[in-house]
Amino acid sequence: MAAEKPPINVDYFADLTGDITTCDDPCREHIGDRIRRLREEKGLSITALSQLTGFDEETLRAIEDNRLNPQLGTIIKLSKALDSALRRLIAGEGQRLWAITRKNERHVVERSSTGKGSKAAYTYMSLAPEVKGRHMEALVVQLEEVPDQERSVHGGEEFIYVLEGTVVLDIGAERFELAPGDSAYYLSTTPHLLTAKGGRARIVAVIYSE
Repeated sequence: MAAEKPPINVDYFADLTGDITTCDDPCREHIGDRIRRLREEKGLSITALSQLTGFDEETLRAIEDNRLNPQLGTIIKLSKALDSALRRLIAGEGQRLWAITRKNERHVVERSSTGKGSKAAYTYMSLAPEVKGRHMEALVVQLEEVPDQERSVHGGEEFIYVLEGTVVLDIGAERFELAPGDSAYYLSTTPHLLTAKGGRARIVAVIYSE
């Protein structure tokens, strides 16, 4: 009897389940640099941005100086306050109408810390930063086990697909444990938290933000 074919191209996803290493390109613009530039383009002070977002000024300065790596929920709130598309903060503005991402191509990588900045919460890389005008961000995310994070609430919608490890999803009043092959789709306005259980986990995440 012939072996059944896997439902997905496992050779492709095998590359996504290894460690995500930080991009060491010294010329690459970091998220903090993009936030500072957009704030200055709008003529906003740190104080004004603090009032618009609810984030304290010291936190915003730490983000802009790249001393604190913001989580995705924080980035989304900042993008709204700066009247900027999410794509410009996460991976920069692309210049193409489409993108083909080969597994051996270099990806934009960022690390996000816990709210206090004391521990890495996850690392992510964009899968299609070249596309201009996109409303979705497709990411591979390496989750760490950080159970004491604050829940995130922001606009938009999210879809996640578990590649490796066990993912704990706290959403609303419920908690789910997701194994490889499991997925979840939810409105980001529902308080939610994603973390790994028992070490690290790997997911594909698609974030939609108008």
